[in-house]
Amino acid sequence: EGGIVSLIGANGTGKTNLLEALHFALTGRSFRTADRRELIPFGERFARAEATVAGQAGRHRLLSSVSRTEGRRQLLDGAPVDPVTAARSRPPLAVFSPDRLALVKGPPAERRAELDRFLAARWPSRAELRQRYGQALAQRNALLSRVAAGAAGAADLDSWDEALASAAEPLIAARAEATSELAGHFAPAASDLGLGGSAGLRYAPRAEGDREAIRSGLAERREADVRLGRSSWGPHLDELILEGDERSLRRYGSQGQQRLALLALLFAQRQALLRTSGGSSLLLLDDVMSELDPERRELLGGRLQSGGQAIVTAADETVLP
Repeated sequence: EGGIVSLIGANGTGKTNLLEALHFALTGRSFRTADRRELIPFGERFARAEATVAGQAGRHRLLSSVSRTEGRRQLLDGAPVDPVTAARSRPPLAVFSPDRLALVKGPPAERRAELDRFLAARWPSRAELRQRYGQALAQRNALLSRVAAGAAGAADLDSWDEALASAAEPLIAARAEATSELAGHFAPAASDLGLGGSAGLRYAPRAEGDREAIRSGLAERREADVRLGRSSWGPHLDELILEGDERSLRRYGSQGQQRLALLALLFAQRQALLRTSGGSSLLLLDDVMSELDPERRELLGGRLQSGGQAIVTAADETVLP
């Protein structure tokens, strides 16, 4: 269902933990750390979170767990499930937390990963593109190291240049399409939130062209790549640029502008996914209001009523519009 739920409590009472547990139950990962073992309480052997989702696709129970000895697992209605299938059984999910400002002011890898998560949610059939490219990249990099050590010949790279180019072409095209769709929602969201000026979203691919053009580009850089021991060209180096008045908000934006840009990006994802998810979407906002002035709190409150479900935490109810 749509609507806004507010969680109000003093600092240290577990509001963020509750959001993290919900996120873990639904996705099998944390929004706070890449190491799932950090979810396990001190002195315990495992952590588990469970959530029930009801929507147009019916009612489903999602369970995620992580163990120090057995790793992670995810269940859908009691049966093991892969992440792609699990994602189809839950609402699209986005999170704001103070730590997530790294998405705006951190390295490009943060934004690439976020773009790819949106891409997978928007077009589930393309969910494997990132993984497929990553596997080909790892194989090519391993062979580059062997060539540099004299354990393989440079000609052996031909097949992996072809494999990497074949995986790169659809990933680049999908990222460009995803960015174009997000950009159409990002600008009005940024305006509604009071970012000021003209805000934009731009995809900056490191490699462009069709498969043959990418394969040729890899061949041209082969000698340099052997010296480096890694692939120096390709979509693993792409950038998603958030701009304000045609200036990078990562480099030139204030902390307040970066915070509003993050919110605008999350709302852009939400708006794009609402059209394809039957109106269901879940937004988790952790301690967002305390850093906004009263006017922008009201603007944010208005945006939250545009559809979907939202859970908002606050230490003081007076900051809620």
